[in-house]
Amino acid sequence: MEEKFVIHGEKPLMGEVIIKGSKNAATPILAAALLTKSPCLISNVPLIEDVFRMIELIESLGVNVKWLSKNKIKIQARELNPSRLKNEIICQLRSSVLLLGPLLARLGKIEFPSPGGCIIGARPLETHLRAFESLGVKINRRGEKYIFSFPTKLKNKINDIILKEFSVTATENILMFASLLPQKTIIRLAAAEPHIQDLILFLQKLGVKIEGSGTHCLVVEGKNQLGGAEHHLVPDYIEAGTFLIAIAATRGKALVKGVMLDHMDAIIYKLREMGVRLKIYSRKDNLSDILVLPSLKLKAVNIQTLPYPGLPTDIQAPFGVLATQADGTSLIHDPLYEGRLRYVNELNKMGANCLIADAHRAFIVGPTPLYGKEITSFDIRAGATLIIAGLMAKGKTIINNIYQVDRGYEKIEKRLRKLGANIRRDCKT
Repeated sequence: MEEKFVIHGEKPLMGEVIIKGSKNAATPILAAALLTKSPCLISNVPLIEDVFRMIELIESLGVNVKWLSKNKIKIQARELNPSRLKNEIICQLRSSVLLLGPLLARLGKIEFPSPGGCIIGARPLETHLRAFESLGVKINRRGEKYIFSFPTKLKNKINDIILKEFSVTATENILMFASLLPQKTIIRLAAAEPHIQDLILFLQKLGVKIEGSGTHCLVVEGKNQLGGAEHHLVPDYIEAGTFLIAIAATRGKALVKGVMLDHMDAIIYKLREMGVRLKIYSRKDNLSDILVLPSLKLKAVNIQTLPYPGLPTDIQAPFGVLATQADGTSLIHDPLYEGRLRYVNELNKMGANCLIADAHRAFIVGPTPLYGKEITSFDIRAGATLIIAGLMAKGKTIINNIYQVDRGYEKIEKRLRKLGANIRRDCKT
């Protein structure tokens, strides 16, 4: 039975919220645990659907997975049985592509269908395929499946590859694959996002030597065999940005706790440029807390997504809904995915004044009041954005297809209720 969110808006968010572990770090690090036969302990794991589905895929391989506590998991991949891999989940979950690197490294051959995920535009595997081929992997296609095979004898002492684009998942896949190659691999035009840096830290704990973390050139020296590790996932900077925007959009006053401040530069800069008032408090554990104060007036800005350390594409949609309350015309430009702006039509249903110029650009004129309507979430970040819209709006908002939100945000409605929001989960009849 499909679930929906029912929101009664116009309530400022007040109180405090603790940021969970990073979704985008959890899925590759869970996959990376397959590189070793030794046990791996991963804590601060967010309880979200993408994590649950990744764990289900890992278990289908015959891997031992055990929850040690609410957010801590133990994975031990002594043996891998790819014939049991649940292809139906792969076709639903985009991050399932992250199994390619570790499975191919461990097994030498793997059959893999095209992965699924959010409907945010075409995301072909070409960058992955070209990178694997550069490392000597042979790739064939049979129907809807790809067949990857890797020779046991390595021809080159040093692999030097250039990625086609700043692809996060391709960077992660090649990092993991190269971790079991007993030679040097140089990855150029690598993505540098915080979740990639967290994956690198985990791989280093397994015994891989990696240089260049946080840059666009990575040097990996792998081993034939890796050990186990214990790792605490980094806080989710996209979730932190989402809550900061939600508080600002509702003219609330609340504390967002447990943020890795170094990851937030572009988000904090853009919020302050729009006129959002923030106070930052440093902590002894190298994290920070950010207090959002009510803002008297918001200003229109240009919002362009860029590879890290630029403004992340995953926070573009929340900024878009905030722009509906800013004075003037804001330009939204997301050059990466042509489906990222579908939420704009839902905002227009609620009374926003938005114009989609093309697949990558939209103009948002504000400030405009929003009114509760029945709307639909198309992807994880659009879903969170429409929740923010509902929290701002007059009257009742109903959001359908909320599974998309559950994929990336842990129990978001319960955490918002603690901030004073009037939101509930309901079954669609």
